Amino acid sequence: MNLKALYEKRDELQNQLDAIVNTAQTEVRAMTEDEQGEFDRLEGEIRALDETIARAERARAAQHPAQSGSQETEERADEQVFVDYIQGRVKEMRAGEQNVTMANNGAVIPTSIANRIIKAVKDRCPILAGAQMYAVKGTLKIPVWGNANTTHNIHVGYQTEFTEITADAGKFTSVDLGGFLAGALTLIGKSVANNAAVDVVAFIIDAMAEEIAVFIEGELLKGSGTNAAQGALNTTNSLTAAAAAAVTADELITLQSKVKQAFQRNACWTMHPDTFAAVKKLKDGNSRYLLQDDITGEFPYRLLGKPVYLSDNMPTMAAGAKAILYGDYSGLAVNMREAISIEVLREKYATQHALGVVAWFEFDSKVANAQKLAVLTMKAS
Repeated sequence: MNLKALYEKRDELQNQLDAIVNTAQTEVRAMTEDEQGEFDRLEGEIRALDETIARAERARAAQHPAQSGSQETEERADEQVFVDYIQGRVKEMRAGEQNVTMANNGAVIPTSIANRIIKAVKDRCPILAGAQMYAVKGTLKIPVWGNANTTHNIHVGYQTEFTEITADAGKFTSVDLGGFLAGALTLIGKSVANNAAVDVVAFIIDAMAEEIAVFIEGELLKGSGTNAAQGALNTTNSLTAAAAAAVTADELITLQSKVKQAFQRNACWTMHPDTFAAVKKLKDGNSRYLLQDDITGEFPYRLLGKPVYLSDNMPTMAAGAKAILYGDYSGLAVNMREAISIEVLREKYATQHALGVVAWFEFDSKVANAQKLAVLTMKAS
């Protein structure tokens, strides 16, 4: 029994199940009867697959006790398949069936390895892990409720019997998320790839994950203009500093207070290391540093009770720069319209005695809830 195929089928059904729930949540409504029926059907198939997988694992463990823990075994097998392919040893399992799916210029990396690449990106990019994630084809519209204008909204107050209540209303707007195509390419010399002492899979995962992490983090923080994803620094909830290249303790306190108490629980600070060095020297009226050691060990420092995250992608303190971000990352909506796909290019770089590993993905991001995010903008010169 092909356990790898069963796991991949289960992942496919789970994605369909999540899509039904996400659609209902995005449109702020209950599931329709058809959606409920499809949800129940998918849930039943997943349960049946889980039972089949469990029995298959028990059967394999009984035949090969040393190979228990089949998912890890499958991942190790995938790694070996990938190493074999890199080193030019693509084998046939049965007549016409290869252990790596061939494409025009290379082979698709096994799903378990691709998932490990995506996980590595999330581990290295806290804003991606904390943002509100969607996976919707086409344009995703996130409804936002607000005032109809500066004075009109739903009004609650004391009323008198037999007296008409004054009618008023707010309005819905929307944050629209599409998708922008992005990619990354890593070249590996065959001299390195053919060295059996090198862990080829670990090397490729680390190199590609680092490039993707740096790019995505930068886009989710700053963005790249109107024809690209927009980052958290585009929040309309902002404070302007009194100086172009310095920040005060009072300004940090004011910035923190711009995020409502309801959204403070998961809030954190994000700034460039140079900004952090300046903030680290700030003291209160009793000459105590504002930054305190975090004894939990999760973060090295806490500022005004909240963890501090450093990023080289954040702007430094300069005239007009958005230097400090504070708030809950879930105020940023991210639509991964096309999941990260990885291919190995064997022929394209043969004249360079190299292999290419290319990643493609399509995503968009915008601030969906400006109440959760606040930014400190330095004074213009």
